[in-house]
Amino acid sequence: MKQLKYIQLLPLLLLVSVQATQAQKTRTESDLLGKKEIPFDAYYGVQTLRALENFQVSGVKTNFYPDYVRAYAMVKLAAARANADVGRLKKDRLAAIEKACQAVIDGKYHDQFLTDLYQGGAGTSANMNANEVLANIALEMMGKKKGEYQFIEPHDDLNMGQSTNDVYPTTIHVALLLHNDKLIKEAQALSQAFHKKGDQFKDLLKMGRTEGQDAVPMTLGQEFHGFGNQLDAAIDILRKTEAYLYEENMGATAIGTGLTASPGYAEKCAVHLAKITGKPMHLAKDLVAATSSMQAFVMYSAALKNYAVALSKISSDLIFLASGPRNGIFEINLPALQPGSSIMPGKVNPVMPELMNQICFKVIGNDVTVTIASQDGLLQLNAYEPVVAVAIMESQALFYKSLPLFRKNCIDGITANEKVLERYIETTVGIVTALNPVLGYEKTTELAKEALASGKGILELIREKKLMTEDEIKKLMNPATLTGQKQ
Repeated sequence: MKQLKYIQLLPLLLLVSVQATQAQKTRTESDLLGKKEIPFDAYYGVQTLRALENFQVSGVKTNFYPDYVRAYAMVKLAAARANADVGRLKKDRLAAIEKACQAVIDGKYHDQFLTDLYQGGAGTSANMNANEVLANIALEMMGKKKGEYQFIEPHDDLNMGQSTNDVYPTTIHVALLLHNDKLIKEAQALSQAFHKKGDQFKDLLKMGRTEGQDAVPMTLGQEFHGFGNQLDAAIDILRKTEAYLYEENMGATAIGTGLTASPGYAEKCAVHLAKITGKPMHLAKDLVAATSSMQAFVMYSAALKNYAVALSKISSDLIFLASGPRNGIFEINLPALQPGSSIMPGKVNPVMPELMNQICFKVIGNDVTVTIASQDGLLQLNAYEPVVAVAIMESQALFYKSLPLFRKNCIDGITANEKVLERYIETTVGIVTALNPVLGYEKTTELAKEALASGKGILELIREKKLMTEDEIKKLMNPATLTGQKQ
């Protein structure tokens, strides 16, 4: 019986044994520093392996951002086609490289893009990781084995007429553009949620406040439309700032002089890149300036910061408006998502606006990182581009993930405390400003003083003194009339 069971298990044991043997198998690759044993099944090569050994820092790898991986494939595809156009890359190699790049663009092989986002060398490790992976994918598609670089070589073919110094910034530009479309879509959905609430609350009178003090009447709808319009303006800046990312420096090679790039390659690469990405990519006017400057990153990061500042201010306003329930403003209710304390029964916290504020604080801090890194590059290259890329991509990702949560778990479920709003309007001294045209400044000043001294509301005093009829009060308190809204 035992022998029979063993025979039945034998195919499985053999399979496990073969898999274990394959996992242990390696291939030998070499670079200027010597030879390295590469895992047999790995699509990456020797320079990627060195990066994996050298830069075990954050644990966040290139493939954490799929658009970043896709961007590498798009840039390498455009470069290969441009090199073929100028007669430098052979057609059979182009065909294999095109298939490899398209596979990565389609989401395959992303597990092979493994370099840590934090790295020295101005992005060389990330560029070589892409070169090696794409070369080995192309080799397999040609029916060759990984590492048979005599047929397609990571440097000579995938990096033909290129340098990390033009590939890396261009790739980051493309990655940011790809993700900006997704981010803006979520940002617009959030803004629309605020406007929807604005429509819902358009007839609810409340007191506006300046410097934390009662000011003049408005509607809760105006307040929420104001939130939406602030975000709309920030989104508009995010979209307009894309223009800085459209400029690329492919063909600049090491410092902008184009050494090793063929005549006409840079212009053709720009055309191909625009077609592949669907964005109006174009070659920089001065490649030396474009290679050393970080202006595009500074501008786009600033747009993200601007959006963060607007959203943080709004989040704090929501926290203030929902404060209470008995000893705060309590004009609105935020959805209750979880118990708010491990010690205080019944407490519910404004967790989503708090989360949103934290995201905004991080984005603002990332912009500081971009600023410092961008100003500190030396001469013809900025070696700190990796941390700039990390900072901006993180900001995009944080917003992309958090905005729909904020919308669905908070904004969509906000309700108004109408009785609280009515009580504030009835008792506030701030309503007196609206009476100036009816009763005159001197009389309204007297009313304000008496209200403050007695604790009574302005409308209560008007009724006591019979200064206005109920019809006149009703007409005065019409939301459209009182707040300047169109009928």
